[in-house]
Amino acid sequence: MNDSFDSSAKDFPPRLSPEAQKKKKLWRNLFILNLCVTILLIGLFWLPVKLEQMGGFLDSPSMKEKQTAGPSRNFGGAQSVAAVNPNLLPTNTIMIDATNEEQWTYFDFSRGEQVKIHDTSSLEWDLAFRRGKIISNGGATNKFGKAGLINLGEVSFDAVESVPLKDFIPDEATRTQTENPVLLQWYKYNYISHKLTARKNIYVMRTSDGKFAKVQFLSFYCADKQPGCIQMKYVYQSEGTKSFLKDNSGSFTSTTVATNPDISDS
Repeated sequence: MNDSFDSSAKDFPPRLSPEAQKKKKLWRNLFILNLCVTILLIGLFWLPVKLEQMGGFLDSPSMKEKQTAGPSRNFGGAQSVAAVNPNLLPTNTIMIDATNEEQWTYFDFSRGEQVKIHDTSSLEWDLAFRRGKIISNGGATNKFGKAGLINLGEVSFDAVESVPLKDFIPDEATRTQTENPVLLQWYKYNYISHKLTARKNIYVMRTSDGKFAKVQFLSFYCADKQPGCIQMKYVYQSEGTKSFLKDNSGSFTSTTVATNPDISDS
């Protein structure tokens, strides 16, 4: 009696056949593999997006105001930077509607606004925008325009007080269209989120009629997150001198001494 009980207890639970053991091991390995792939996909797609969103939040004007305890930033129009240097010309900001993928949107520094252009060979515009592409009114785009640009890199916007002693780069012709080499990489492209982020570079521009401006592009997206709204801030020297400063009386200075273009933020 005891022998029969011991024999049945020894076989409980029943042993799996070799084939069943292989299937069980296979399913376990597949589960582990699927779990690893899921974690990998989360790391590749979800995490970079969240990091980018966090970076954008930290770089937002409100966060910078809290960190620096400085004055509020208004992107609706002209803004004086007298708090930094009372002798600087006023800084303006504007949002360019370049959402149309087929038509150019033109901007004129002298008027500080988008303009409608019927004759592209005129000098009534300085920059043209079409989604992420930007050209200038000079070189191969318009032989009558004097526009050209200099890329100063990531320097302090307010530290650029005059036009540097460098050559301006005009637009060049390609097989299908014209482009300005300086403006080809004004943004960084994220291949994971497929979003554009404006570089912090500062550009000095010679306008179509030979005057000067300094420019920094800020963003590429509209208020509703639609791409194609290019926000930029700029200082325009309407007197045609190479200085972005005023004299002590508030009028424009005529100095032509260029500052070091390699100045960086402290």
